[in-house]
Amino acid sequence: MTEHDGKNSTGQEIGQAIKKFILDEFLPGEDPSALTDSTPLLTGGILDSLATVSLVLFLEERYQIKIEAHDTTVDYFNTISDIEQLIRSKL
Repeated sequence: MTEHDGKNSTGQEIGQAIKKFILDEFLPGEDPSALTDSTPLLTGGILDSLATVSLVLFLEERYQIKIEAHDTTVDYFNTISDIEQLIRSKL
């Protein structure tokens, strides 16, 4: 995976990267239009604890940020939109 300069990413680019990762890793073969920015990931059962760790590692590497354990709660990590906001706050 190539290093990515997250500081120059727009919210839309961040959201698209999150969506692509989730579709590729956890929802292969699913209709991409079914996964929206407001689809519940944690409360909807798409992300379990192992999937969340995998997503955190992907985001930390891609955007060169540190995501703390308290950042992965339903308040910050339940939707693509929530995660996008969290990433932007750390850039």
